[in-house]
Amino acid sequence: MNKLLPRTKVPALSVKTVPGQTWRLAERKPERFVLIVFYRGLHCPICRGYLGELTKLEPEFKTRGVEVVAISSDHEERARRAVAEWQLGNLTVGYGFDLTAARDWGLFISTSRGMTSAGIEEPAQFSEPGVFLIRADGTLYWSAIQTMPFARPHFRELLSAVDFVISKDYPARGEVP
Repeated sequence: MNKLLPRTKVPALSVKTVPGQTWRLAERKPERFVLIVFYRGLHCPICRGYLGELTKLEPEFKTRGVEVVAISSDHEERARRAVAEWQLGNLTVGYGFDLTAARDWGLFISTSRGMTSAGIEEPAQFSEPGVFLIRADGTLYWSAIQTMPFARPHFRELLSAVDFVISKDYPARGEVP
């Protein structure tokens, strides 16, 4: 598993999105940041609430110059179900994220434990959550990577952090290998 360092280029990232386009990180031109939220998939009831909160706050991120995308290793049908059943509205949702690429991003991989409390079968393998704030130049600014679906960063707190970063021109930290 790789360890990404702040102020360094992040790995290439390209996924299909539910509307049918291909989303490529290299093509993004945000005013300030791209917020990438890697989620476990349709089977995860915690992801449902987490992405629901992100959907509500996405316009606030946008006003701060932050483009938002949520990505999983789910296949297209499961991603479409998540968008519809979780009422994700206009949130950009990518699917088919390769687990080799997930490892390049430092994400943890889990194996299926069968049916979840949501009544949906887990895929044979899937990535655990990760949240990344990427500068417009493609370098890592901030990240949170988890081994479990629990206790994720709160998006409202992240909005406050973005406000602080913008107002103080605060540098990325944790850059020493």
